[in-house]
Amino acid sequence: MKPQFDIPCIILCGGKSSRMKEDKSLLPFANETSLAKYQYNRLKPYFKEIYLSCKNNKFDFEANLLLEDSSIYSPIVGLANIINKTNNYDKFFLITVDTPLIKIESIKELINQSENYDITVAQTKRVHNLCGVFSKDIKTVVNQMLLEDMHKISYLLDSVKTKIVKFNNEDEFINLNHPEDYKKALSIIS
Repeated sequence: MKPQFDIPCIILCGGKSSRMKEDKSLLPFANETSLAKYQYNRLKPYFKEIYLSCKNNKFDFEANLLLEDSSIYSPIVGLANIINKTNNYDKFFLITVDTPLIKIESIKELINQSENYDITVAQTKRVHNLCGVFSKDIKTVVNQMLLEDMHKISYLLDSVKTKIVKFNNEDEFINLNHPEDYKKALSIIS
């Protein structure tokens, strides 16, 4: 079966998980041994290629990894790494490991609306800065941000041609930042 989307999917798994107090990418989720494995297996059939962006290989399953060679925990570092290591594509779909409830239809909507934009991201009550389509045309801005030690993703969105796509279902875009978020997502998925 041909994948539905002709761009790669990158799952960000390199955060500190400081609010969760343990590595959330390794938390069991649904019927999988980890949240990372759940996201990887769930999204893999829809994309031409799929990768995990992380600091090291901490996973108990085979996956394509984009290892970051930086001790700095920052989505801007992750983006620079992704841009430099995915040579065959002009853009990619980016999602964090801790947003496991996003529907494929919503991903399709983001991809469909991404033409002629550098970044296309989702919004519910707030903008989901790391859920959307990113063009490699942002490389110069990302590199400049790193030179200036600027790590705010909102600054990047303000500095390039960004499209915000509104969605109504807040639960679909839940971020598992705290233990109560994790419990809520488990109750929704079961």
